[in-house]
Amino acid sequence: MIALSESFPVTPEEYLEWEKHQEIKHEYRDGDIYAMAGASDAHVTIAGNIFALLRSNVRGSNCRVYLSDMKARLEKFNRFYYPDVLVTCDTRDQENNNYKCYPKLIIEVLSDSTEAFDRGDKFIDYQSLESLEEYVLINTKHQRIECFRRNEQGLWVLEVYHADCEIFILKSINFQSSLTAIYEDVIFN
Repeated sequence: MIALSESFPVTPEEYLEWEKHQEIKHEYRDGDIYAMAGASDAHVTIAGNIFALLRSNVRGSNCRVYLSDMKARLEKFNRFYYPDVLVTCDTRDQENNNYKCYPKLIIEVLSDSTEAFDRGDKFIDYQSLESLEEYVLINTKHQRIECFRRNEQGLWVLEVYHADCEIFILKSINFQSSLTAIYEDVIFN
């Protein structure tokens, strides 16, 4: 990511207005704006697969699934991120068309340029969302999915799914699938 607001901090309102007119996406972190890079074939294919599977799963419920063009707002840390997939079941999120504040599930598809950030600072930031029940990292180099779940004590517990696992489970939205379906048409490099 490249910082664009080097000389002075930008307010969230200025960022939202500015972002409407940009050709590429930018994330916002406490007054600074960062350009986002494009994604690989594997990244886009995995995100599309998981979106389609989740959309089918929540159809007819009050939950909505969004792809990477919907921002997640983290008011506590003054952030706007573009998760690869976001699921919200909170009716308060219907009040805003440009971002969601109450996601139940966030999925990031890992890439070389963002993996450390997705695992580190971004995950710490996402933990500030009281509505968030699961944070999922999907690997693009081989079949491995890491699912962090918030337990009853509020602690994050990791469950890893890999090629030998028959099913992948998301408890937050009562979803299960094979890893084969999530990785359908993906060519590993």
